Amino acid sequence: MVVFRPKDKTSVFVSNSGCPHVNGFKVDNWKQNLRVIYQCFVWSGSAETRKRKAKSCVCHMCGAHLNRLHSCLYCVFFGCFTKKHIHEHAKNKRHNLAIDLLYGGIYCFVCQDYIYDKEMEQIAKEEQRKAWKLQGVGEKYSTWEPTKRELELLRHNPKRRKMTTNCTIGLRGLINLGNTCFMNCIVQALTHTPLLRDFFLSDRHKCEMQSNSCLVCEMSQLFQEFYSGHRSPHIPFRLLHLVWTHARHLAGYEQQDAHEFLIAALDVLHRHCKGDDNGKKANNPNNCNCIIDQIFTGGLQSDVTCQVCHGVSTTIDPFWDISLDLPGSSTPFWPLSPGGDGSTLNGESHLSGATTLTDCLRRFTRPEHLGSGAKIKCSGCHSYQESTKQLTMKKLPIVACFHLKRFEHSAKLRRKIITYVSFPLELDMTPFMASSKENRMNGQYQQSVDVFNDNKYSLFAVVNHQGTLESGHYTTFIRQHMDQWFKCDDAIITKASNKDVLDSEGV
Repeated sequence: MVVFRPKDKTSVFVSNSGCPHVNGFKVDNWKQNLRVIYQCFVWSGSAETRKRKAKSCVCHMCGAHLNRLHSCLYCVFFGCFTKKHIHEHAKNKRHNLAIDLLYGGIYCFVCQDYIYDKEMEQIAKEEQRKAWKLQGVGEKYSTWEPTKRELELLRHNPKRRKMTTNCTIGLRGLINLGNTCFMNCIVQALTHTPLLRDFFLSDRHKCEMQSNSCLVCEMSQLFQEFYSGHRSPHIPFRLLHLVWTHARHLAGYEQQDAHEFLIAALDVLHRHCKGDDNGKKANNPNNCNCIIDQIFTGGLQSDVTCQVCHGVSTTIDPFWDISLDLPGSSTPFWPLSPGGDGSTLNGESHLSGATTLTDCLRRFTRPEHLGSGAKIKCSGCHSYQESTKQLTMKKLPIVACFHLKRFEHSAKLRRKIITYVSFPLELDMTPFMASSKENRMNGQYQQSVDVFNDNKYSLFAVVNHQGTLESGHYTTFIRQHMDQWFKCDDAIITKASNKDVLDSEGV
């Protein structure tokens, strides 16, 4: 199994701003405008500004003074947050940012959360201190900020420098409880998924069932254990018990399939996440806004074309991962590599006879003739006709999981396919998008850089299987920050190189 995360979006977690949408506000005299809003409508240090705030700060839609008033940062508009009047204004005017007039927090309607920005926070602190000074009081609390001297000492501290370059917070081994390596390798991948980590470490889950039977509560506890700083291996006995309880087909001490465990775990987490979406509108084909669907759900478009009238019937289905056929399976496979010239496509080296992840994706998205034995009733011809079917990506998930179908089960054959498949550190999914297919059909080949960037991913986890179909062992490669790779083998974690990762076979 090969897991990718967004290439460009990962920088959000280490930037001065947790929200990429503030740049649209930072134009012209934005600092002065923000200061005026804080002075007149938030902190209101003088008696005159307090009177002005009391008179003018009412909802422009219902006239209420309360209901968590927010002010639009782009125009003079006050709206209730509780009654979502400020939300309606933001949607109609496309004004993404608003400020809480009671506490001064800035809300982004695209991120659907309060955001932090270093420059904005500094302005808020300065204006708050000015307001307190006008009121004749000192700071209500003092916040610690390092002085220049302290920053210099921190920079020259060798222990801190070592922690910065070799920090392994979040890495922790897992005890094998009896053929549970299939579970341990998936848990390692999930606990290193950035958005999932941020969700659980910010205590966003609102449990509506008994906590001792909720898999989301257990995952939340698991994240706490992983990021607590403890180095001893963790024993995931509660997680195993809940998996047995909610996914009966995985119960027992027999070796199970890691891919099957991933899908079962995502399904149970999805079902136990009720109450976490806060009524937000879903932006995925599952029409669910739980954290699992926000991160892992994509839309797979299926176009069935009639061979007589060329009418197209389109359906879009949700998916959590893409299962890819391999050369050597009983399913016919087209050799789609560019040839044995040693060329490179999508970051993958095309050696003579080598199969790449891009090859597998090309085969997955190629048109397939359904044949005379699978005729469909065409809505245009009003009769059963032969047709072709083609799959493309209508909507990509934030985290893309690719399952290589190494275990083949058929009436005549049960075996493991050992074909080596190379995969890149960076993957561009643009050629496999439904929009790319439509552009090719319309003779359009140019797309904006933004569209291409949205389709680019970075590799961050690879699950491997050593052994045969009857017996074997699962391990995982995990990408930590600063491009450090580690091999997770149950309780043992060792450092790995890019070559170790790219030479592995993946499942």
